[in-house]
Amino acid sequence: MAFYYIQKVVFLKIENIISIMKCFSVCPHDCPDACALEVEIKDNMVVKISGNKDHVFTQGSICNKTYFYRDVIYSDKRVLYPYKRVGKKGSLSFERISWQEAIKTIVERWQNILKHYQSDSILPYSYAGTEGVLNNASMDRRFFNKLQSAQLLRTICSKAGSKGFELAYGKAIGTNPIYTQNSKFIIFWGINAMVTNLHQAIFAQRARLNGAKIISIDVEKNETANFADEFYHIMPASDGVLALGIANIIINENLYDKEFIESNTVGFDKFKELVKKYAPDTVSKQTGLSKQQLNKLAIEYATIKPSFIRIGNGLQHHLNGGFNTWAISLLPALVGSWKYKEGGSLKSNSGYFPINKTLLERPDLLNKKPRSINMVELGKALTDNKNPIKSIYVYNSNPLVVAPNHNLVKKGFEREDLFVVVHERLWSDTAKYADIVLPSTTSFEHEDLYISYWHNVIAFANRVIEPLGQSKPNIEVFSMLAQAFGFSQDCFKDNVYDLADQALDSEYFKRHNISLNRLLKEKFIELEYIDFPYTDSAYTKTEKIQFENPDAINLAGVSLPHCTALTLNYPFILISPPNKHFLNSTFAHINKLKEKEYAPYVKINPKDAIKYDLKDNCNVEIFNEQGSCILKAMISDDVKEGVLVARGLYWVDDYINKQPINTLTSDKLSDIGNGAVFFSSGVNIKKV
Repeated sequence: MAFYYIQKVVFLKIENIISIMKCFSVCPHDCPDACALEVEIKDNMVVKISGNKDHVFTQGSICNKTYFYRDVIYSDKRVLYPYKRVGKKGSLSFERISWQEAIKTIVERWQNILKHYQSDSILPYSYAGTEGVLNNASMDRRFFNKLQSAQLLRTICSKAGSKGFELAYGKAIGTNPIYTQNSKFIIFWGINAMVTNLHQAIFAQRARLNGAKIISIDVEKNETANFADEFYHIMPASDGVLALGIANIIINENLYDKEFIESNTVGFDKFKELVKKYAPDTVSKQTGLSKQQLNKLAIEYATIKPSFIRIGNGLQHHLNGGFNTWAISLLPALVGSWKYKEGGSLKSNSGYFPINKTLLERPDLLNKKPRSINMVELGKALTDNKNPIKSIYVYNSNPLVVAPNHNLVKKGFEREDLFVVVHERLWSDTAKYADIVLPSTTSFEHEDLYISYWHNVIAFANRVIEPLGQSKPNIEVFSMLAQAFGFSQDCFKDNVYDLADQALDSEYFKRHNISLNRLLKEKFIELEYIDFPYTDSAYTKTEKIQFENPDAINLAGVSLPHCTALTLNYPFILISPPNKHFLNSTFAHINKLKEKEYAPYVKINPKDAIKYDLKDNCNVEIFNEQGSCILKAMISDDVKEGVLVARGLYWVDDYINKQPINTLTSDKLSDIGNGAVFFSSGVNIKKV
């Protein structure tokens, strides 16, 4: 049996002795950095959160969002007990009940549904409310597989870009971030790293002190654009066009690495023909950059070595998001920057972690093929009368704020015949529409295994305080449900330590002597990196980097990364990037943030403001056929004409007309990967 490992530090003061426990933990949020934390505890209370200085990547630095985690734990909006709804949905009319009654009610309602409907009329809905491996995806997957429920396609964040990178390289493996401290030309492309990948920005700053140049390419002049040496301000969804335009110049100037391409790639000749269509005149018109800017960027990227591109999530949230990423990811192959361990690119490094998902999730328990529902299309699924969803179980997510096409999603949740269960830490907008609300632990109140999609460190963190109220982690709740349903398989009896052992049951972990007991002693372990991941082979069928990939024909009808700029039949395109204080809707409820933020607001170009008679801080209504959202106007050159930027995601009540920004976002799917296209949303605007 695994054991707890905790360090107790005693501080002496003149007047008395105060006993404070310093405990190791990991930030659980949907962020690439997965920061190692040091948490100080007194009398089962979190009194201080700071960074763990021993972590090779995060090195004691943490972002401002982590400091608000204590406010989540002790929030007056915290759900501490099970509740059942006694009033109208959305009215916050609830009555406290016992866990026994809550589980009994859920099981009885689901058993009644199963008598009259198919098992896939029950839908689980979750995403990355915690990035802990075990409470994110283990016992829940087992339970819903055994129940034969509908299968949720979890594509809302990174699926399009991941598929685009995979078309080129076959696997989510990129540059070791630690080496980028020695890169000489660093591009932050479609990522506000100062807000969403702080430690990559820290490494870039160290590189700059050693002579590196930092470039930002984005649709908003944001914190990272201001941090960079040069900012290339482009039109939304023109990223792929820009990448192919850069390739056009590099090839025409004979600056591409012929030897690397010949040895390590396939399809270059066809790619070379493709980029002829992306001449500077064409690319300039579609991106909004001048021909001089294009030429300067392309030549510097090709000639300053080693060069590194940090590919962000923003550019993939478009209708053409997958091909945008594919086109950008090919640039390091074009100039041979993979030959340098400080070069290449990084979209995600999640491919370094061989977690045994088969043991964790037990797909063998699923003995039929229930329907699959894309989480991006939740509103459509919940309002489908022909094949109705009769119950939804929400955990690790807040769909009434984060899902696109909010009004359609809300219409579904308002159905009296939809039995809604929400397992939550807070009285969120989604919890208000539940029939049963279950109290969830925070990451400081349960154990979990942690990995990153940016660095290669694996960690295990024990709980640092006992759960508040009657809150329980996902693993325990799904075990209770399985027992109440009479599921007899031993896998439903596994505890968190059993699950961690199973997650680490792979040949790689065994070969490197990485086990739960070792993690409990050492807290975290750095996995082996591939210093030059694509100089000898790739993880594709051809074992080479693919400028052309025939598999793309089945996905999008073409085998090369054809890219076109976005055209919408609206005067404005709406972008809703992350707020520097929030992580999706997490932390948005904290009152102290409202004192700091000019929010909710929308950035508008001064020329557009004149055209629509808008003044700074006036109320403006953004609208389309899905609804409207009223915000404060911020007149700024940070955005181009025809572009609106409204950072989110605030909770519903924070908006003037109680309509969140995702009222306006499209629930269409991306070109490949069936991902979300939040940023391909056309809107109009008027003064209120």
